[in-house]
Amino acid sequence: MNTEELIKQSAAEQRKALLNKEIKATEILDAVYKHIETENEIIGDFNSLTKELAYDTAKEVDKKIEKGEQIPKLAGIPLALKDNINLKGYKTTASSKILENFISPYDATVSNKLKDNLIPIVGKTNLDEFAMGSSNENSAFCKVKNPWDLKKVPGGSSGGSAAAVSAYHATLAIGSDTGGSIRLPASFCGIVGMKPTYGRVSRYGLIAFGSSLDQIGPFARTVEDCAMLAEVIAGYDEHDSTSLNIPEPNITSNLDKDIKGKKVGVIKELYETGLASDVKQAIENTIEAYKNLGAEIVMISLPLIKYSIGVYYIIATAEASSNLARFDGVKYGYRAENCKSLIEMYNKTRAEGFGEEVKRRIMLGTYALSSGYYDAYYKKAQQLRRLIKNDFDNAFKQADILICPTCPDTAFEIGSKSEDPLSMYLTDIATITANLAGIPAMSIPFCVDKSNMPIGIQLLAPILKEESMFNFAYKLEKAADFNNKYKNQFITK
Repeated sequence: MNTEELIKQSAAEQRKALLNKEIKATEILDAVYKHIETENEIIGDFNSLTKELAYDTAKEVDKKIEKGEQIPKLAGIPLALKDNINLKGYKTTASSKILENFISPYDATVSNKLKDNLIPIVGKTNLDEFAMGSSNENSAFCKVKNPWDLKKVPGGSSGGSAAAVSAYHATLAIGSDTGGSIRLPASFCGIVGMKPTYGRVSRYGLIAFGSSLDQIGPFARTVEDCAMLAEVIAGYDEHDSTSLNIPEPNITSNLDKDIKGKKVGVIKELYETGLASDVKQAIENTIEAYKNLGAEIVMISLPLIKYSIGVYYIIATAEASSNLARFDGVKYGYRAENCKSLIEMYNKTRAEGFGEEVKRRIMLGTYALSSGYYDAYYKKAQQLRRLIKNDFDNAFKQADILICPTCPDTAFEIGSKSEDPLSMYLTDIATITANLAGIPAMSIPFCVDKSNMPIGIQLLAPILKEESMFNFAYKLEKAADFNNKYKNQFITK
């Protein structure tokens, strides 16, 4: 098996080859790192590599297989970890100057789960600074490029993780999703990305952006691989007060269940207006695919969805203002030099350490929380958030699953929206509602547009119904046959 064939296999295929002793885990890593060394400077998906940790893990997997011992289901499968998730002894920068040289003193719960399952962590992936952005242009280090077209963005904020999987620099990846930061880059890069129910996956060790919105989730090239990784990282954690103490999901055993007679709801407000023509056609083809699978299609209205952008950016920026107050140059991270007072040190440290988008969101959030404006903005946004959640509760009385585009358009050119923050924020219109409501959602690649850029379809499910959502996604993936029909052509010049 040559290098190209090896790195393009799914996690399920790589596991089968490992168990059959056709390849070794260290050989998979060799192939992945060779590919990364050729292309990382072109794509910019990794902030740092964790070779020693990855090879130690892979060697342990090889020893266990040689001895005939049982190994966890994703043992030996290379994974990329978003650089806002703590990994003990390695840099965790959140792609910010203020944390540029910060070495994590502890592991996030998700990092521990990956280690316990003998999953080699290849490196830490680039992102929009502190996960604030929809294009991965806000990193303090470099802009990440879309492997399908280097002139275009990969989506954000988890663009590095999505690009790594899309470019075969890892078989799997972990990202974080505050308003679509897993699903949007999954759509733009032609892979599968999923946000779990809020509380399903521990946030302990994740650098917080919006604490009531953030969730850690998986990326993969197939629905089956994504399901396996979702099972690995889920579970109760006493270190996270928002973690749900419930049984862990059994997703993979339910993937191929019949959906005949089930109801698929099409979100009216995200279907009838505002879509690029190719995206609209993709939704219509998705509807036909589900009809052919025996599902019933129903139109669903979410009347308050028009307020979701405003609600989200008030709540998210308010929580960011609070969470980022800890970065002051005193306890850790960057500290401005030649300051004559404590206040001057605070001011200069934050002015020099934070990028423009982070500063913008801190200012917005601080304003929304300030005396005299709290009731008018933050309190009102929270009240509307509850009503948006009620809309979803009513919708799921009429349908088992909801579908809509992951984004109204495909990946846009780098720099095309940098001077227009509002236009950038509107790319999240279809994804932010799931975070506001706390429900699980995922994007799967369905087809490509006229310029050969991927189009993702988003599926949304009731709280804790990940098994059902993956079942519908698996059926749609088989109908679309995306990975066989469409092959991305990486531009390396």
